Amino acid sequence: MLRNSSTGYGWIAIAFHWTMAVMIIAMLALGLYMHRQPLTDPSTFALFQLHKSVGFVVLGLAVLRLVWRLANPSPALPASMPAWEKAAAHLGHLGLYGLLFAIPLSGWLMVSASPWNIPTILFGAVPVPHLPVPETLGTKAEAETLFKDLHELFAWLLILLLVAHVGAALKHHFLARDAVLRRMLRPDAAPRA
Repeated sequence: MLRNSSTGYGWIAIAFHWTMAVMIIAMLALGLYMHRQPLTDPSTFALFQLHKSVGFVVLGLAVLRLVWRLANPSPALPASMPAWEKAAAHLGHLGLYGLLFAIPLSGWLMVSASPWNIPTILFGAVPVPHLPVPETLGTKAEAETLFKDLHELFAWLLILLLVAHVGAALKHHFLARDAVLRRMLRPDAAPRA
């Protein structure tokens, strides 16, 4: 069974959700760790290459996940949810999807604008070309700073949205006692009696 359209998500949507959740948390942790490392440390270059490689995987999965989601809409939220809560859930999901694209793309643009011109080699095997950076953004260093600031801002916004997302899921499970969280754990999750 790929999808239980009436009550829950299918295995593919669940796999996308949890695979990306683990990767994103790991990327955020790695990004915070890298931010404190001196650029002269020999291990820093390898960490940046790993961060960029996984970032491209996240971007690729985000594209596939969006295509899957468009072809397989989410199950309806519980009828008992207030309209404002449903609106907040939809806005939160839009924000998460937007950041799944904005963070890797801003990182790619940051690397592309860097005056250091350091190549990106996915997992040490596949070279990734730099993106063109508009000259209207100033010098390479100015453009790099802009994209670095955006990359960090988007990462902090993602952390805030993830905290809200997890908090909402736990609220549904423990306080509302509905199936919102359970339907992302297994396709045959049935509402509690």
